[in-house]
Order: sequence, then C-alpha cells, then structure tokens
Amino acid sequence: MITYNLQFIKKELQHLNSSQLTDLCLRLTKYKKENKELLSFLLFEAHNESGYIDGVKEEMDDLFLQMNSHYFYQAKGMRKVLRLVTKHAKFMASKPAEIELLLHFCKLYISKVEKKISYKPLKLLLHRQLEKTAKLISGLHEDLQYDYKNELESTASQADAQYAWINKQDYL
Repeated sequence: MITYNLQFIKKELQHLNSSQLTDLCLRLTKYKKENKELLSFLLFEAHNESGYIDGVKEEMDDLFLQMNSHYFYQAKGMRKVLRLVTKHAKFMASKPAEIELLLHFCKLYISKVEKKISYKPLKLLLHRQLEKTAKLISGLHEDLQYDYKNELESTASQADAQYAWINKQDYL
C-alpha cells in the first residue's frame, strides 16, 4: 500500500467539496481518540488558548492530587501528567504554551515530592523538564525569553532550595 506525502494529500483535499471533507474528518475521528481530541480542540478551543491552558493546568492539578504517595507510583503518575502535557502542547503547537505547562508541572512536582527522595527515575523527571524548558525558552523571541527566564529562575530556585540534588545554575 502506498502512503502519500503531505503535499500530495493537501492538493487532493483541495479538490473535494465540503460534504466530502466533512465525511473524511468524521471518519478520521472514529478510529483514534487523539484525532477526535485534536479536532475538538481545533473546532472549539483554538480561539481561546489561555482558557485551554488553564483547563489543562486544572487537569494536571487533579492528577497530582490523585497521585499515590509511594515514590514508584508517583513516578508513574508524573509520566502520565507529562504525556498529557505533551499531547496538549502538540495540539496547540505553541512553544510559549508548552513552556507554561512545563513550568506548572515543575511547580507541582516541587510541591508534591518529598525533600529526601532517592528514587532516581523520579529525580530525573524534574531534571529533564527543567532542561527541556530552558531549551524551549532559548528558542523564543527575546522579549518572551526574558519573562519566561525569570519564571524558570524562580522555579529552579525553589527546586534548589528544596532538593540537594538540584543546582539551579544548570538551567539558567
């Protein structure tokens, strides 16, 4: 079976009428939950990005509240939250939105995880997200960089004060 490239598919879609496009979209949404979620975002939420981000943050808060206190299950729960962040960041296709969600994750992590944690996978979750956030910030416009760097610096300072294994200078 041949899989056509995106450019060829785009040209072919331009030749279809609106009812055929509607049928194709509905057929796509039947087979994957993520396709349905993306289409729902594009149709109903894309115009209000800040409201959508707030909704995702609330969902993250709920997942953190439901999280088990055992370190192994905390790591599993946090990976679930990060999958949620990745999915919604992909939907929005906006680096500033992804940065906001990652910074919110880091703040929730700092508030939830004990100071004397020794479980390496759990430690690495915060470390990787701080690194990822710093990398995303460096790719933004200078004005946005300044705002987000200040927020990253305060989050890294909180983490540095709480955890002995974090050095805030690694992320600035």
